[in-house]
Amino acid sequence: MLSANIQAGSSTRRYSDYATRSWSHVLPVGKRVSLDAIAELVGQHDIVGLQEADPGSWRSGFTNQTHYLAERAGFDYWTHQPNRRVGNVASSANGLLSRLEPVEVSDHPLPGRLSGRGVLLGHFGAGREGLTVAVAHLSLGAQSRRMQLDFIAELLQDFPNAVLMGDFNCVADCPEMGNLFRKTRLQPPECAVHTFPSWKPQRAIDHILVSDNLRCEGLRAVPAAYSDHLALSLNLDVPEAALQR
Repeated sequence: MLSANIQAGSSTRRYSDYATRSWSHVLPVGKRVSLDAIAELVGQHDIVGLQEADPGSWRSGFTNQTHYLAERAGFDYWTHQPNRRVGNVASSANGLLSRLEPVEVSDHPLPGRLSGRGVLLGHFGAGREGLTVAVAHLSLGAQSRRMQLDFIAELLQDFPNAVLMGDFNCVADCPEMGNLFRKTRLQPPECAVHTFPSWKPQRAIDHILVSDNLRCEGLRAVPAAYSDHLALSLNLDVPEAALQR
């Protein structure tokens, strides 16, 4: 599995780039090269969760980046959840790529002081015992994150085989994460893997959280082209029964 905040294919290699390369967040220049590099990375995985994938606006050359990556990396199944839009200039979405056919896909807007955040769910296998994969991008503010994590906990509490991945904008042991771990079978990561900023990782704010009855190993951070976040890669052992339709 892979979780990646791809920054819409933009390039950020130092803090000063947020100012000096601000044009890259509104113009399509150079993004195809970054997307091709990201496609090579996602192609090594079976299920991929994307954050900050542009669903088709001026800055992406009106390219649905989730769809582009699915085709480029050979995924038969993909879906996306557009969230934030700034006119026709820029837009952002969560995305899910899979080599397995999902039984059901659903998306939900997340609560918060400002709109524009969401969680995307893919269900694999039959019933509540099937594998449930959720992709989310949470808010910067702790109060909004608490509401969002409480909402996600309600969605996932009845699913024993669940994975929640994305850009949480917080570390795993922050107070607002507590209710998520209490209400679901998701477990805190065994170790903190720093993902931000990508050029000098100092904060573990991207996560792949897994239910206690799913075995996983090999959690590591890998570059997602020149995004300001490193991606997270994980080997997940899913019981065959959780994938039976």
